[in-house]
Amino acid sequence: MKKGLLRAVAVFAVSGLIVTGFPADNVMAASSPVFPAAGIALATGNGRSIQDIRADVVRNAAMQSTIANHDKITKSDTETVEKVETPSSKAVSEGMTIDGVAVVGSASETATIEITSDENATNTNGMNGGDDTELAQGEEAETSSLDESNPSIDVKPESGEVEDGEEDLSDQVIAVVDGYVNVRSMPDEDSEVVGKLYNHSAGTWLDKQGDWYKIESGNVVGFVKGEYVQTGQAAVKLAAEVGQRLATVHTTTLKIREEASADSIVLGLVANEDQLSVIEETDEWVKVNIEEGDGWVSKEYVSLSTWFPKAESKAEEEARLKKEEAERRKAQAAAARSAGGKKGGKVSGGGGGGAGFSVGGGGMGSSVANYALQFVGNPYVYGGTSLTNGTDCSGFTMGVYRNFGVALPHSSGAQRAVGYGVGSLAEAQPGDIICYSGHVGLYIGGGQIVHASTARTGIKVSNAGYRSILAIRRIF
Repeated sequence: MKKGLLRAVAVFAVSGLIVTGFPADNVMAASSPVFPAAGIALATGNGRSIQDIRADVVRNAAMQSTIANHDKITKSDTETVEKVETPSSKAVSEGMTIDGVAVVGSASETATIEITSDENATNTNGMNGGDDTELAQGEEAETSSLDESNPSIDVKPESGEVEDGEEDLSDQVIAVVDGYVNVRSMPDEDSEVVGKLYNHSAGTWLDKQGDWYKIESGNVVGFVKGEYVQTGQAAVKLAAEVGQRLATVHTTTLKIREEASADSIVLGLVANEDQLSVIEETDEWVKVNIEEGDGWVSKEYVSLSTWFPKAESKAEEEARLKKEEAERRKAQAAAARSAGGKKGGKVSGGGGGGAGFSVGGGGMGSSVANYALQFVGNPYVYGGTSLTNGTDCSGFTMGVYRNFGVALPHSSGAQRAVGYGVGSLAEAQPGDIICYSGHVGLYIGGGQIVHASTARTGIKVSNAGYRSILAIRRIF
């Protein structure tokens, strides 16, 4: 729901307007920005400021003299605008009493008031929704606590109101950089670097000092410079483009259906804990992407989230690099032991459909890719692990790496966490695991993968970019 918004604009051309009605001990004369053609005398014995009285005059005079004559104009499905114009004869007139203040003089023009509201707006005095903020001529009330186009405004964005089941992303700070931006201990370029916020990684807004934002992202708390991030509604919009909206499966075997109905044809099956890319959402159903195409699943069997990469602290980066090196050495040692116990790289029963493909290079990844290509043409079987008699996508990558002494989990979702990450397809090497929504394949170089695709196609070679890539993982 949108918050109620009230905007009032009143314009008068006044000649000799005098406002009285208070004790004369504090009478002041002022030239008014609201009434530029007239001098105004205000008595403020009750302690209220000239600006308060002036604002009351503008608001109440316009409302009292115009409420009887109005038409409604519908601006959109969610907003109604009432536009009221006063006849010249009913402009602010001599002898009118407004909120206990007598008006003496004359006014020659009409007043116009626009009231913009929705069902959440609170109107305590018939006009201004209880907000006593003064509006000078030509000014408009702010509609947000943050001007998203101006990063110098030191106001934390308020949490937006969202529909049930949706996430509020208005307090996200999202990096827009080549590579990463340093997160520092203080809002100073000479302060200590406590972590890195990579491109399109996100943190939660904590504070703002000058042009620096204090954020919390993962285990990192620190400052990033405003020129390298998006905030407020700009971040919400960017989040819709770069955040990964995911549905995590919470049932043993999830049926993906062609239509949003329990009676619809089953398009494909997905295993427990797999993560699927969300395309569309309704109150009860979610449209997701799987290898067989786009289909629907009941929200009863999945949990929804928007995923962003988080900042990485210096300690976490050091630990990750150390772990990756250890895993690489472990995998290489396992592959060497496995190769020592074999008398050849061929496995009986291979489909031979990969004969037209070969992977150059002498690294372990190239050996993995060449080994996998032997099974092109063999069948796909959901839940299967046999490279010759039938396997599913994660069973295929698991079976291929098993030949090299490396144990992988039998789940496409779990395989997104094995080995270590590769930044992009341009950096991928043969043998890397390419992760998609509910699916995985093995990179063979040249922008292609070999994978156990569907029951209709079996194990085949495809372009790696045929679907959106969620992650790339390297074992060796």
